[in-house]
Amino acid sequence: MKKIIVLLICTFLSFGIKAQGFIGAWEGFHTSENGEKIKSVVIFSDGYQVITYYDSKTGKFISTEGGTWKLIGDTMTEKVEFDSNKSENVGSEVSFDVFIKDSIMGIVGSEMRFKRIDNGAPGQLQGAWLMSGRIREGETQLRDTSTPRKTMKILSGTRFQWIAYNTETKQFMGTGGGAYTTTNGEYTENIEFFSRDDSKVGASLKFTYGLVDGKWHHSGLSSKGDPIHEIWSERE
Repeated sequence: MKKIIVLLICTFLSFGIKAQGFIGAWEGFHTSENGEKIKSVVIFSDGYQVITYYDSKTGKFISTEGGTWKLIGDTMTEKVEFDSNKSENVGSEVSFDVFIKDSIMGIVGSEMRFKRIDNGAPGQLQGAWLMSGRIREGETQLRDTSTPRKTMKILSGTRFQWIAYNTETKQFMGTGGGAYTTTNGEYTENIEFFSRDDSKVGASLKFTYGLVDGKWHHSGLSSKGDPIHEIWSERE
């Protein structure tokens, strides 16, 4: 019995370490049929993930999909919450065997390979967040995060992506992302892709930010130049 308990504990720890090993951001590249160099970025937070494809030179958005994930042994199972190209996939689950060797992640039986960008550091906002409110003219307007209509932002230590979608209607409304930094109370987004407007690629947006009672507040000017003060709650 004692040996069995020890074995179970060791197995549990190995699963936890392996799952933790995926946390952070990863990138891959492949060439399209038209000769374009396509970049793919995967962000894993605790329980949530997203993968996005875009032209590495122009930033032209191609597609994104993501949702929840879990790891049992070497098998990863993802439940799709949004898919910009195939809405019929929303709600489905897909499982596949994965591996990490040194700084490379891959899917067994596939040529897909991703190189680690970061392991969740150094940015201070690593995790999955849901838009939970805004402050306008001094008035706080809260949003119910339990509804199917969601705006989620996933961050690693250096990468960010927001996604607007509806799990009930399976509608994808938009996304944008790139690199970010958090320095001296300033949160800066450097946009590398934006599904609604390619002209925003290359823009740098700066906000003041802080954590208030566990909620992420940031304020500044949106990509349209409008003043915003958003409240985000960490997704459980």
